[in-house]
Amino acid sequence: QITTVSGNEFLLQSDIDFLILDWFHAIKNAIDRLPKEQRITSRNLEFKLRRSSSIELLNNLDTESKEPKPEHRKSLIFRLNYSASDTNDRNRIKSRLKKFISRRPSLKTLQEKGLIKDQIFGSHLHLVCEHEKSTVPQFVRLCINAVERRGLDVDGIYRVSGNLATIQKLRFVVNQEEKLNLDDSQWEDIHVVTGALKMFFRELPEPLFPYCFFEQFVEAIKIQDNATRIKSIRSLVKKLPRPNYETMKILFEHLQKIAAKESVNLMSTQSLGIVFGPTLLRPEKETGNMAVHMLYQNQIVELMLSEYSKIFSSEED
Repeated sequence: QITTVSGNEFLLQSDIDFLILDWFHAIKNAIDRLPKEQRITSRNLEFKLRRSSSIELLNNLDTESKEPKPEHRKSLIFRLNYSASDTNDRNRIKSRLKKFISRRPSLKTLQEKGLIKDQIFGSHLHLVCEHEKSTVPQFVRLCINAVERRGLDVDGIYRVSGNLATIQKLRFVVNQEEKLNLDDSQWEDIHVVTGALKMFFRELPEPLFPYCFFEQFVEAIKIQDNATRIKSIRSLVKKLPRPNYETMKILFEHLQKIAAKESVNLMSTQSLGIVFGPTLLRPEKETGNMAVHMLYQNQIVELMLSEYSKIFSSEED
């Protein structure tokens, strides 16, 4: 989201990380190329807009700086800022705030009393599962079930973005309420459901493929022999923490069903790899190899979809 100094707001949206990064660099370079004087003026203008609570400022920016403040007004401002009583008031407020902060209950206490509920979005996967006493988050299951009921035949499922405002509304409902009905009319757009599911995985503090496994998966996908490559990927998947493994298994099984309807929804394993690659696995620290990593991320997801039965088979080698 970009807010200009004139107050205009623009929302640029994409599920592809490197595309967002390109936008950011392009906008930053354009700002850097502005004349120095213009940039200073823009910062001053932005400062005035942020400091003001009156709409009149927008209409009087040009004349405000030219009109000197009356002498009595300057005197009044000085007295308000530096009077002894004002200093005492501020000290008193600081003292009360310190007491309040020192006495406030802990987050755990508030959660135990039900005043603050555990968040679903933005929480670690294992914490969500521990709270729900499951190995797969309930929200993930609900989304998958909803898509399989009414979205398998939808053109561009998971590729097409839903309305961001409605997705954010769904995100808020999930974080605040225990029960969720995705068949409610307000979630009738299936792209809102798929957008929220992608957002859930994107906002995990640690991705579904844990950071410590990223380089190992990349090295595995580089193996030239297909049988050896599949065996290596399967071995890594089996080593994942149980919530990650179980969630990954149910998600990839679902995406396999999406790919099976490719002739109708136009979503191949390659398309799903492009959509979910950067969402499900990424390095802990981005390096200059972002484009190369993106290619491997997509290939890993694509291979795991194509060879799902071999990778997630319960049979021992």
